Amino acid sequence: MPGLAAAENSPPSAAPPPRRLSSPLPRRAPPSPSPSTSSRAKPRKSMPGPPETDEAALDNPDLGPFLLKQARDAMVSGEGGGAARALEFAERAARALERRGEGAELELAMSLHVAAAIHCGLGRHADAIPVLERAVAVVSPPHPEGKGEGEGEGERADDVQPQPDQRGEEWSLAAFSGWMQLGDTHAMLGRMDDSIACYGKGLEIQMAALGERDPRVAETCRYLAEAHVQALQFDEAEKLCRKALEIHREHSAPASLEEASDRRLMALILDAKGDYDGALEHLVLASMTMVANGRDIEVAMIDVAIGNTYLALARFDEAVFSYQKALTVLKSARGDDHPSVASVYVRLADLYHRTGRLRESKSYCENALRVYAKPAPGAAPDEVAGGLMEIAAIYEALGDLDEALKLLQRALKLLEDSPGQWSTVAGIEAQMGVLYYMIGRYADSRNSFESAVAKLRASGERKSAFFGVLLNQMGLACVQLFKIDEAAQLFEEARAVLEQECGANHPDTLGVYSNLAAIYDAMGRVEDAIEILEHVLKVREEKLGTANPDVEDEKKRLAELLKEAGRSRNRKQKSLENLFGTNAQRAKKEAGRRWSNFGFRS
Repeated sequence: MPGLAAAENSPPSAAPPPRRLSSPLPRRAPPSPSPSTSSRAKPRKSMPGPPETDEAALDNPDLGPFLLKQARDAMVSGEGGGAARALEFAERAARALERRGEGAELELAMSLHVAAAIHCGLGRHADAIPVLERAVAVVSPPHPEGKGEGEGEGERADDVQPQPDQRGEEWSLAAFSGWMQLGDTHAMLGRMDDSIACYGKGLEIQMAALGERDPRVAETCRYLAEAHVQALQFDEAEKLCRKALEIHREHSAPASLEEASDRRLMALILDAKGDYDGALEHLVLASMTMVANGRDIEVAMIDVAIGNTYLALARFDEAVFSYQKALTVLKSARGDDHPSVASVYVRLADLYHRTGRLRESKSYCENALRVYAKPAPGAAPDEVAGGLMEIAAIYEALGDLDEALKLLQRALKLLEDSPGQWSTVAGIEAQMGVLYYMIGRYADSRNSFESAVAKLRASGERKSAFFGVLLNQMGLACVQLFKIDEAAQLFEEARAVLEQECGANHPDTLGVYSNLAAIYDAMGRVEDAIEILEHVLKVREEKLGTANPDVEDEKKRLAELLKEAGRSRNRKQKSLENLFGTNAQRAKKEAGRRWSNFGFRS
């Protein structure tokens, strides 16, 4: 975690430098057991038991610091009960320091940080949340007095710039560390919205204490940008990454390693936004910096990213060259059985599949699977699982659905018990749901989608376009199981999400409209189905033209419904907003259910 203390030089890798706390991204390790900057105590042969802390003893002003030191020593040595003993010391230290009241706030916050870190180390991240919230409250400055009448009218709280803590930099450091550690803990639980909010508050405190152009602020900006990338919030990530890049260019030497790290992240963001030329420019500059600093492995990893960008631009020969160049370096530096080597095999398999060279594609998939079957010691489970997911997607495209399903099951087994991997696990389950649907196992498909939806709801990702598409897919599985009411609820929720995230005229939203019209027809709500389908047809005619096959298909569907209703097409439909407002209040018709003659759109 970026700190308020003096910044150290960044490491040679292009990833963000090591921090006292873990990154918000799921690939990062759990937070360090102690956010303290104090030096480690020498291991002792035996740890003394916790002293008796009755109510009278808690009033001893020296007891809290003594217990806090014992907690740190227990964490370092691992003896005398290890983490459980250290947690007991830390909690008793917090009780004693709280009794002291004013003047012990910083030590109290530190004891709470230690207790929270131990909870996280034991895998009890949910237990750490209230502890960290209390730690932040202890050191947060009091709220400024209310403004006079008429002052600040119309001014939002977000527009108020935080002021430096008048009590000193130590207080700012404690508040900053607390917010960042709290953000890390939320991230480990998959709550990215809460995590990003905590990181944002930490950044505000840091900027107020150090100024907006301090190099340590740049580190926190990049840290927060990474969190936005994971949450698929690329516009916010780009703003923060550009700020970090500007600050590093201002304070660092030309072509610094910090600048190269910023450029790699910026390339990832621009690639996700479809700006491949801009991404390629940043990657080339980052590669030149790494070459100048003799970082061969980092150069190879950047070459893989350059190959991905060439692939997106359909410059296949240049992509192959970049991949092969990276493969040679990684084999030499890390060995043939390293997951990074397998990841290049996967990229080559994808490239050859896209260019129609299916034999070469499958050969590279098999090479990668041999590595993933027996990876080098120390291989990260999430790296192996990610590779298996990509290979599964290739096998799915090749039509080998059973093999793709087996690979996804392997990936799920690697990650299902890992903290901070909820979003990734939800993605695997969603992909499995699609495969189950394709092979006709609709009950399994619905169960997979249901599990993925539950994880995304719990992690706060219910407002993303992916969540809307997932609801639509789950609705389709329910249709096949004749669960009409459940399917209607899912389609309606998917419609609301996609309207908000993509707009009413987006192809994904229109697909949900078509499915909603079909389900309304199956429920006997013919008039509702007609009005939705008229809107869909009108938009498709405007965007695709009247001769498009999709438009012809929608016309046939609408004609069948109009024939049943005994009327002609209404060219002047009421607005869709008014339509859904009316439908929400309309009671369901009691007519017998029937299946419509037109299908659903996935």
